[in-house]
Amino acid sequence: MVAERFLVTGALGCVGSWTLRVLLEAGHDVIALNRGLGLERLRLVMEREDLGDITFEACDITDREAVEAVFERHQPTRVVHLAALQIPFCRADPSRGAQVNVQGTVNVFEAVRARREQIGTLVYSGSAAMYSTADADAVARDEGAAPHPETHYGVFKWANESTAKVYWQEHGVASIGLRPMVVFGPGRDQGLTSASTMAMRAAAMGESFEIPHGGSSLFNYAPDAARMFAAAASTQIEGALTFNMPGSAVSVEDVVSAIRYSVVDAEVGYTGDPLPFPSTFATGGYTDVAPVTVTPFGEAVDATIKHFIRASG
Repeated sequence: MVAERFLVTGALGCVGSWTLRVLLEAGHDVIALNRGLGLERLRLVMEREDLGDITFEACDITDREAVEAVFERHQPTRVVHLAALQIPFCRADPSRGAQVNVQGTVNVFEAVRARREQIGTLVYSGSAAMYSTADADAVARDEGAAPHPETHYGVFKWANESTAKVYWQEHGVASIGLRPMVVFGPGRDQGLTSASTMAMRAAAMGESFEIPHGGSSLFNYAPDAARMFAAAASTQIEGALTFNMPGSAVSVEDVVSAIRYSVVDAEVGYTGDPLPFPSTFATGGYTDVAPVTVTPFGEAVDATIKHFIRASG
């Protein structure tokens, strides 16, 4: 495998941290771009204190000149764009949410446009949260179904997919957008769908926890998501492609059962209505583009709990 120089935005989030780990283990050079440089989540994911083989850049993704300066300084050959504000933060401050999620994405596309021969495919994180429950039947049949978002976050993520299409049509910037749904695993500690991971952490710590929603969803194990983002960024494609990220379709009852299978006396449960998104999504298109990794759900839950136990020791 030829070593590349990857630039990862939102690198200190959950999926960003796992993406850094996957890329380092593959022998690539890594530039981690993040607004703040708090390393607690990354240290949890990496399971070590020494992070000297990562180049860190503190950069606000909404500052176009600052983003351009990072690209110019490091000359990346691959880009994974994960920087975003999640649903609660977009709801609390829609203006800031638009600046980060939409303007920040445009800034990254602009930087890649200026270096499209060098970088190739830009990979970015979409979200299945751009779909509402009204889209359930359509999106279960077709991963290209038209969305009808009911949150600012969903609107912003949909806008980014349209932005990607324009950059391909007008500038020849190739891109792949991958839409996760419920991401779980070590490092997932904020956002509307983080409760299942917090229940796993509570079980590892011998604490009780109640997941505040029921229903079913497509669950994406964070290390699997990272491998898929990394693999997509290493491909060479034509166009602006978008895919639902393959995962495990399970209910919250299944989540609780898997936790109790790993920790027999775990005091975890759930209550409340389902999440305001479709419970199932068509997937499969991405398998024609790059390798897909989906760890069996029970195995992923057990690995998550054991990771938390090791980290606490």
